[in-house]
Amino acid sequence: MKTILCYGDSNTWGYVPGSGKRYAESQRWTGVMQNLLGDSFRVVEEGLNARTTVLDDPTRAFRNGKEYLIPCLDSHAPIDVIILMLGTNDLKHRFGLSAFDIGANIATLIEMMRQSSCWRDGQPPKILLVAPPPVGKLAFVNATNFPEIFAGAKEKSEVLGRVYENIATKTGCLFLNSEGIITSSDVDGIHFDLGDHEKLGTALARRTRELFNKG
Repeated sequence: MKTILCYGDSNTWGYVPGSGKRYAESQRWTGVMQNLLGDSFRVVEEGLNARTTVLDDPTRAFRNGKEYLIPCLDSHAPIDVIILMLGTNDLKHRFGLSAFDIGANIATLIEMMRQSSCWRDGQPPKILLVAPPPVGKLAFVNATNFPEIFAGAKEKSEVLGRVYENIATKTGCLFLNSEGIITSSDVDGIHFDLGDHEKLGTALARRTRELFNKG
């Protein structure tokens, strides 16, 4: 059985736009992947709301993706593929980062993954970097002021795909740009609608099969 670890934020956790509730396990893109790949794969969902790449959030404790990464990898070892989809929360106005800065943060996580001992039988790591879709039309919903929290994020998010692709090339990672496959919800501008979880899960299942020549 191949182990696929999915390391992400609220869109890996399965946050329902505008509600804060969670999609059912089979509805989340990780669950869609699992259903399509079948019993020869184990898809491990490691999503956390508000998770950043390497940043401490003064408003949310324990959201630094760098701090939890190694314990996470060790606890799920041996791992065959890591799917990394982070960066949306780094776009928050409070951090003041550019798309280039966020790409550098992602590169830090990739290097940590490469140096980890989590890989099966000492095999070279397979890391699939996924660029999240650009931020959509931000809305104030469920007592959350997304327009203020993500002020200026839309413009930065629109170039994040190109930045991530360049990082993937430099680090020898696999790459998938989710732009063109899915869009951020019109409900809040950040999270994924149900149909987009289906589309992303289907695309990632196909890419995973290609990695292992499963047809």
